[in-house]
Amino acid sequence: MKNRPGFSLIEIMVVILIIAVLATMVIALISNVRTKANDTKRKAELSQIGRFLTASCYLPDAGAGTYDLIDLINELIAKDTKYQALNVQAWRDPKTGTVTEANYKYLVTADNNCSLYANLENNSEPVTLPDISVPTPHGGSGVFASSTPGFNGSTKYFQVSN
Repeated sequence: MKNRPGFSLIEIMVVILIIAVLATMVIALISNVRTKANDTKRKAELSQIGRFLTASCYLPDAGAGTYDLIDLINELIAKDTKYQALNVQAWRDPKTGTVTEANYKYLVTADNNCSLYANLENNSEPVTLPDISVPTPHGGSGVFASSTPGFNGSTKYFQVSN
């Protein structure tokens, strides 16, 4: 039996171990890529709708405060038919957004300053707005760090502001 060709149990275990290590590395890499892709999508969507909303800082009927983007768009559509082309479901957080809640937030003040923001997934995202730690109308556009994590588990947020 010693002269029969084949693999020993040790050789098979080593091959399985190597495949397991490679699979773990690939899964970790894909997970990181997905997180970065979701953050890129958030930034693009917020920049796009943010230019529209922050140009004149729309003040909802309920007054100053923080609103979910879906509620805000539904109010705009109800007020004027020209906004019916806006797809309410197009802009929502790729990880935590639902049909009824986008998890993109709009903050507007009574003195006509506003900010559209979302929580990022990648906690290692570089901060470009170091002077703020909460969504700040008239605070600029970019990434800021908060002291508490948001709905995506990160302390980093992206905002578009007037």
